[in-house]
Amino acid sequence: MSDPESAKPDVLIVAPMMPFVMDALQAAYRTHHLWEMTDSQLSSVAPRIRGVATNGGAGLKRTVMDALPALEMIAIYGVGLDALDLSECARRSIAVSNTPDVLTEDVADQGLGLLLALARRIVYGDGYVRSGEWARRGEMALTMRLGGKVAGILGFGRVGQALGRRLEALGMTVIYSSPSRPAGVTQRRYPDALALAEASDVLIVTAAGGPQTRNLVNAEVLAALGPSGLLVNVSRGSIVNEAELISALQAGTIAGAALDVFAAEPQVPPELLNLDNVVLAPHAASGTTETRRAMGQLVIDNLHAYFAGQPLKTPVRLPQATP
Repeated sequence: MSDPESAKPDVLIVAPMMPFVMDALQAAYRTHHLWEMTDSQLSSVAPRIRGVATNGGAGLKRTVMDALPALEMIAIYGVGLDALDLSECARRSIAVSNTPDVLTEDVADQGLGLLLALARRIVYGDGYVRSGEWARRGEMALTMRLGGKVAGILGFGRVGQALGRRLEALGMTVIYSSPSRPAGVTQRRYPDALALAEASDVLIVTAAGGPQTRNLVNAEVLAALGPSGLLVNVSRGSIVNEAELISALQAGTIAGAALDVFAAEPQVPPELLNLDNVVLAPHAASGTTETRRAMGQLVIDNLHAYFAGQPLKTPVRLPQATP
């Protein structure tokens, strides 16, 4: 009699996921937890691994990918693709899925919330009340009105457009920069980050991460944004040159920043922690129960679809394969 367990595909899980995802994967596959494995343990199961479940931040290290000769499918919990070698996936004909759309509205909400918190100094005001400063010193310093200001959105995909709709509802003028003009978009497009910053009161980063956008927001862009300008990043920490941002905040080159992402998460530079013109969040833009469940279900559905010989629910379009 054959062992039903041995007929299940082997799937490597790179990092812990929500319990219902872990339970579903364990029920359908022979699962292996990378964070619990030694190199020798990985080597012993590597030839059998056909699928990988990971998240956008962890991706899959090239050294691990190279150790998996039978790998056929990678399911990403998130939309970010910058931690995965897509060219190698294309070369090896490895299918890839991610979880777009389901997190768009929540990330846009977070961008709006961070901008409001920064412009109106909501976090600072909370501390001003709790510390007794209001009673001792009276009204706190005045803040910035967003209505009538220009919001430049760097990267105008799903999240950028959803955020743009929210900002226009506040009475802001929305402009953007992206590699191409999305269909149906009427907002003014600027050629690059520098030109966008020069025309903006607020610069919001929603672009995709990766080598092509690394340190795209640098000292020159921040200087163009100006001493009353605000920066918001809900995309990837790699897009903003963190050292140059800190210098700009300390010197008053820009007025403030609200950051959901950082260059070396979860480590945050102490200089940022000590600035009161900064609002910080723990990469939580998609962190609602509803969105995270939908993301987890897409990971399950994509893996199930692949191993059932069906089309992926949300496939990633891979670059042209090279020999």
